[in-house]
Amino acid sequence: MAKTRVVVVDDSALVRSILTEIINKQADMTCIGAAADPLIAREMIRELNPDVITLDVEMPRMDGIDFLSRLMRLRPMPVVMVSTLTERGAEVTMKALELGAVDFVAKPKVGVADGIRQLAVDITDKIRVAAKAHVRRAPAPSPNGGVAAPAPVVANVGRLSTEKIIFIGASTGGTEATKDVLINLPADCPAVCITQHMPPGFTTSYAARLNGLCKIRVSEARDGERILPGHGYLAPGGKQFSVERSGANYIARVVDGEPVNRHKPSVEVLFNSAARVVGPNALGIMLTGMGADGAQAMRAMRDAGSFNLCQDEASCVVFGMPREAIAAGAAHEVLALKDIAPRLLEKLRASGGSLNRV
Repeated sequence: MAKTRVVVVDDSALVRSILTEIINKQADMTCIGAAADPLIAREMIRELNPDVITLDVEMPRMDGIDFLSRLMRLRPMPVVMVSTLTERGAEVTMKALELGAVDFVAKPKVGVADGIRQLAVDITDKIRVAAKAHVRRAPAPSPNGGVAAPAPVVANVGRLSTEKIIFIGASTGGTEATKDVLINLPADCPAVCITQHMPPGFTTSYAARLNGLCKIRVSEARDGERILPGHGYLAPGGKQFSVERSGANYIARVVDGEPVNRHKPSVEVLFNSAARVVGPNALGIMLTGMGADGAQAMRAMRDAGSFNLCQDEASCVVFGMPREAIAAGAAHEVLALKDIAPRLLEKLRASGGSLNRV
């Protein structure tokens, strides 16, 4: 079996050395080059034609984001970003995912060498996923300097039972896929609860970005807060997020629980609470992602009366999580990403008080 060929791009000689060592220890991959800056990397990519590159966010001579933007327009390929665990690092990483990076690894600000070695399994797993990912050409920058387009105009849903909640699970490729669903929801839609696999620190930046783009108000979920229509609640990185009932209200439960399916936050935790607490008033959506997190819980949601949609393979960056949910019998319909929000709204408008009528 051919090995995955990787080029490492990082301005730190130490980081380049450690990443090269980690990659070369794997039986299924090899580091074919290491570049200190994007200009050297550009020539290396041209000559060596790697399968995947790892790319530092902040580098001399050309910023990692500028380089990624050009790369994804001119020669789209799988990229895993190596980000620093800082607020600026989180914001830049969100931009990188928007431009088409498959995933990212967050390196610590201090003790970088030891930190990267501890992340060896994470890094190599993400390189493996990236090598198989569907990578799309980035759009040309807009004339207004790349300012985000406003959310599309979407008609309000109208009178609905406030009992309804939309649940979204996503992983690799999911930051953009979730955004594409949420920007197409009107301000009066039911509450949306989201678990996106992401480390602590990055969900704050992601929630702020979504809030600026969407008609609904999006924030990180806070333990004990009421879950209200017209709001989106994102599982904070490093915590488990679920929904509970308190009298007439739904409330968010955010706890420092154990990882489930190796994930924290885990889609399984959120979707199991949907099955248990929300039942036939739940709508489930499984988007792009690696692995099987949430598949069995989504089946439990269906058994409890929910209406479930899964993203199709052609529009996924990685088809793992939707494939597993479909295999578990959890999906009512399998749709392209662009069709998920319209179908969701059609279902809500037609059902009025009950989701089981349509």
